[in-house]
Amino acid sequence: MSLTPSPAVAEKVTPQTLLAHKRAGTAFTALTAYDYPTARLADDAGIDLLLVGDSLAMAVLGHADTLSVTVAEMIHHAKAVRRGTQRALLVVDMPFGSYHVSIEDTLRNAIRIVKESGAEAVKLEGGTTQTANIRALTAAQIPVVAHIGLTPQSLHAMGGYKVQGRTQAAALQLADDALALQAAGAIAIVLEGIPRELAAHITSLVTIPTIGIGAGPDTDAQVLVVHDLLQLTFTPPAKFVRPFADAGTLIREALANYRTAVSARTFPADAESYHAPSLNLQTEHLTTR
Repeated sequence: MSLTPSPAVAEKVTPQTLLAHKRAGTAFTALTAYDYPTARLADDAGIDLLLVGDSLAMAVLGHADTLSVTVAEMIHHAKAVRRGTQRALLVVDMPFGSYHVSIEDTLRNAIRIVKESGAEAVKLEGGTTQTANIRALTAAQIPVVAHIGLTPQSLHAMGGYKVQGRTQAAALQLADDALALQAAGAIAIVLEGIPRELAAHITSLVTIPTIGIGAGPDTDAQVLVVHDLLQLTFTPPAKFVRPFADAGTLIREALANYRTAVSARTFPADAESYHAPSLNLQTEHLTTR
């Protein structure tokens, strides 16, 4: 069965498309992608937003957290995703350190990401502290997806990967953050690792789309790391992760079967080999000169 999207599904997704979903009350889908084949498959499946997340540091590059990934690495992976994406909106994370020094530095890095990777929007983490950056990026015609709640780039300040917004004061601050980010020009807000009640409240409070991850079912969209969705990870999944396939087991079995076939000399078989029966390959014709 072909994975090619139908003409009705193939219309290009833009920020205005996401806003239309919000206004219509129809949920849309987002997913991380870090390479060409994943992007092709996700785009063909009708995923609306592809995020080249800084989670590639952990999911693809094997780091312990997201902090070490660089702008150059983000661009390298985003370029591959761009080649595999036709319909979905392509968003690229600004990595840690790329928007923390000055507005000028933020603009320089974001412009580089957009120009070199083909990104259609960038994402950055933080609440009211990021409103000046978002205003500057928006003025430069670069759409911005904001990200509040559990922000992985702040894991040391937060004391680890902990659910945020569980106290009244913290919840109210996140709601204020969301309103400030909307006012600054953000096209959407990722809500990560917060109580579902708070996510539902923020979703009703703002007029731009919310994208949940570990935030319950009441946001305007959901996003997952593709490796979590496919069980291609090596650590226990977070509470909010639902595996939709066990690709890890499938790949392990395939690799084991390959090793066994090669060891038993059953691969390649004759049908998988090329033939040239007219060649004269007697030993005397193979002497080295």
